[in-house]
Amino acid sequence: MNCPAKIIHGFVAALAIVFAASASAQDVKHYRFAYDQPRNTGYSIAGDLFADKLKELSKGTMIIDQYPGAQLGQEPQVLQLVKAGDIDFAIISSANTATISPQAGVMSLHFLFRNEAHVIKGLADPQVFEAIKTMIDETTQGLHVIGTGSQGVRHIYSKKEVHKVDDIKGMKVRVQATATEDTMFPAYGAQTVHMPFGSVYTSLQTGVVDFAENAVNVYLINKHYEVAPVLSMSEHEANNAIVWVSDKLWQSLNPEQRQWVLTAARDVSAQEPKKAFELERQAATKLKSMGVKIVPDVDKAGFQKIGDPYLDKLAKDLGPHAAKIKDMIRAVN
Repeated sequence: MNCPAKIIHGFVAALAIVFAASASAQDVKHYRFAYDQPRNTGYSIAGDLFADKLKELSKGTMIIDQYPGAQLGQEPQVLQLVKAGDIDFAIISSANTATISPQAGVMSLHFLFRNEAHVIKGLADPQVFEAIKTMIDETTQGLHVIGTGSQGVRHIYSKKEVHKVDDIKGMKVRVQATATEDTMFPAYGAQTVHMPFGSVYTSLQTGVVDFAENAVNVYLINKHYEVAPVLSMSEHEANNAIVWVSDKLWQSLNPEQRQWVLTAARDVSAQEPKKAFELERQAATKLKSMGVKIVPDVDKAGFQKIGDPYLDKLAKDLGPHAAKIKDMIRAVN
């Protein structure tokens, strides 16, 4: 080959590489994954698991960009944005899911789950997942359930210690806006107050509410201990979450891409809850070292005695999907 031919051959080869790289870059797509908690929470664990697995399965063609800390809105707003197709993926509490599908409130029933192991097994159970998926598909539109997650279990915090149910009687408690919460806390004798999560710190600080309730790590990461330095371990409710995909995105994916998404989301359901509980224990240790008062000897039996009779009634009142899911979760061993 003479010199000009070599130059032409080299130029053609270089062009081929450029075009291949350009085509490859065009094949890579970025997707928005939103949640309202900061990094270093159960939600970010879910985001990382999902992102890493989806990138691996898609060979780098499906990339997740995470938007933590309510950058794209509080949970009820994010749900609406997912429904509209403006956000691709999200992880949202099952309690806030009740704003679009009231029967999802079943996942917030007090003392529905027996212990940590029951939460982990229940959220990973394929039949429970299918029942949740069916509930959403039959009660709302615009989005689909692809996985489940956890942020541990919820406890009560305040400036005061809680040892028994009488300690919250007459007190104002910030709760998530579900029929479950609005039934259970008044049954304990408390007054319920609804507000976006982002308003909880100031409301505790100013006395708009006396108590709030959430998981240990959420309490730590959001610095609620600064205004409510007593954490009473009531363990009254599992802090469940649901992983979502917008229907708009789902319809645009080919069968192989859909399978990658489902597989990545199953990875979250299988791994995230256990990691979330590990994070809870680390958070409790850190809080103790910071001087936060942790009350371990809450009389949970007193709360449960009031709460248990409501399990069947609330689930039945919420609807047939809720009643079925409640029974399935209770049957998980």
